[in-house]
Amino acid sequence: MIGAGMVGSAIGYGLAGQTIGGRRPRVLMLDGLDTDYRAAKANFGLVWVQGKGLGQPAYQRLSLAATLAWGEFARRLEADSGLPIAYEQNGGLNFCLGDAQMEARARQLDAWHAQTPEFQPSTVMLTRAELMRRYPSMRLGESVSGASLGALDGQVNPLKLMAALQSAFQRKGGELRSSRPVTEVEALPSGGFRIRAGDFAAEAGRVVISAGLGSSPLAAMVGLNVPLSPQRGQLLVTERLAPLLPLPASGLRQTAEGTVMVGVTQENVGYDLSTTSMAGARMARRALDILPDLGRARLVRHWACLRIMTPDGAPVYAASPNCPGVDVATCHSGVTLASLHAGIYAEALLQGSGNQALPTLFHDFHQERFHDRPVQKAA
Repeated sequence: MIGAGMVGSAIGYGLAGQTIGGRRPRVLMLDGLDTDYRAAKANFGLVWVQGKGLGQPAYQRLSLAATLAWGEFARRLEADSGLPIAYEQNGGLNFCLGDAQMEARARQLDAWHAQTPEFQPSTVMLTRAELMRRYPSMRLGESVSGASLGALDGQVNPLKLMAALQSAFQRKGGELRSSRPVTEVEALPSGGFRIRAGDFAAEAGRVVISAGLGSSPLAAMVGLNVPLSPQRGQLLVTERLAPLLPLPASGLRQTAEGTVMVGVTQENVGYDLSTTSMAGARMARRALDILPDLGRARLVRHWACLRIMTPDGAPVYAASPNCPGVDVATCHSGVTLASLHAGIYAEALLQGSGNQALPTLFHDFHQERFHDRPVQKAA
């Protein structure tokens, strides 16, 4: 495993402790430096499906399957790691400010549900009055006209999730080496691959590249053109507060510890990790429009990190045609998709090589889609 972020750690956990033909594979996970661009540093911790994949039914189905698998995945991970991850699936809200936003959100979700008629609708629109009846302790700002409620949505502590994935990986016999940024993937004439990370080298019969924004140059070494770009996300977090928000919301959630996270921006500014007062003010203003009681809270931190984005916003799962045995897995939705990465995706990797060895859920996410046809951006 090249990369030990949210995606790599989930896949590594799914691979460790498994058996192939009665034998247990040895799994080595190589992580980069603490100063690397790590998307997990800006993770909001949402296990989210409502509205995801609008215009891309395959991505919608993938997200729905992942969310439905999360309950069992969370139970298994906590048992394997011995660590709590604070997972809750009580639903999630997307607040609308004004009637125009309510109407637009309703139309959007109607179109989203129509893409996958095989699934029962999982979201409903709630008026302001309905919100206040359901959640009487939530004091809303005057401009809140209502919200969409996604029954399948939930939240998890992303730091605890990461710790649990890596702990369970090692408990199952996996080896994790930190501060080993991989610089070369070389196919050996006799079969297998040599991986170099500075003065460290290892040989393996199979390789999975899941190194975030570093995946593109590594994938190119095995003949895969995987276009990735950074997208800056800025976040705010408050001091610990009494309960204000009973459910996680898009861009707003209160953690189990009481802090309120506010975010996140979507900025195409290259590899710039700066925070900006303009973005902070915009995020704070919207949060106050929804929950005016936040006006009395003290801001503790404002930071930014870079997401991993493909041209259409959807994941990439690809096997190298030039170097059979090397796979690339990357996405910007590592928390939601963790249940599949540690489950059916890892199981498929153990069973065979090549894109057709993957379950059909993953077949539409080969990187060739960027080179064969026009790209449509996912919602």
